Order: sequence, then structure tokens, then C-alpha cells
Amino acid sequence: MKSFFSCVVTGVLAAFLSLAPFSVQSATPSNEPIDPAGVQLEPQQQNGISYLSGGIGLDESRTLLQTKGYNLHMTFSVGPENKYTSDVDLAIQNPQGQSVLTLNQVGPIVFVQLPAGKYQVVATRGGRTERNTVDMKVAGIRDLNLHWNEGY
Repeated sequence: MKSFFSCVVTGVLAAFLSLAPFSVQSATPSNEPIDPAGVQLEPQQQNGISYLSGGIGLDESRTLLQTKGYNLHMTFSVGPENKYTSDVDLAIQNPQGQSVLTLNQVGPIVFVQLPAGKYQVVATRGGRTERNTVDMKVAGIRDLNLHWNEGY
């Protein structure tokens, strides 16, 4: 029989895990096979910047999360349940304020290959804008999770 303390700790841990950011939950490796029919990813390029956008459905999001060659990994979510959203307008600007990448209605996951440097990420959804600065060093991956509190 579990003690009261053990039950409380288990309940708190379960509640914490259920509130964990979706990127943590969805990034958990799975041994289940991926159905390629559910994957509609196609590498794109704009102004010499390579990117991928997608993640609709489990197979596509798992495929995207396993993709290599992109140094900025962004995820977009809404509401208290951190639900993925794919209706984000995205602009990545260089230090001079010029857009190097402008995408409309993308997500919930966007991977970008940026040259080394500092960039301003401007993501807009439903008239609300989130801004972040990322410093893309020569090596390494930067994860950026953008979240809007209002949910559907």
C-alpha cells in the first residue's frame, strides 16, 4: 500500500509531466515505424537560406525531429495544453533589421539553416507577436519554442 507522501509525489510528478512543453514530449524517441505516406516534408530555400516547415501529424513531426542539417529548430504552440499550431507568420532578420527569411502560415515546426551571426526572430499569430534574438554560433543547434497563451 502506498503512503500518502508517495501518492502526492506521484500525482505532482504526473501533473508536471503533463504540463511539460510539447517539444519535450514529442521529442521522445519512439521505436514505432514512420509511415512515409503521412510525411509531406520538402526542403525549401529563400534568399539562400534552407528551411523545412511542417510537423502536421505524428509521422511528419517525428520525421522532422529526426532531420539533420538545420541549426535553428523552432516549434510553435498555443494554450495551456501546448498544442501545436501551424498558423504563424515568421520573419528572421539580420542585425541590420533586414529579413533574410519570411514565411507565412507555417509550423508547427520550422527548421532553418542560418549562417553564423545574430538574428531577430519575429513570429506573429492572431495579431500577437513574439520576438527572440538567437546567436547562431559556428557550430551547434539552437532550439526556440514560441508559445501563445490563448488557446482554441
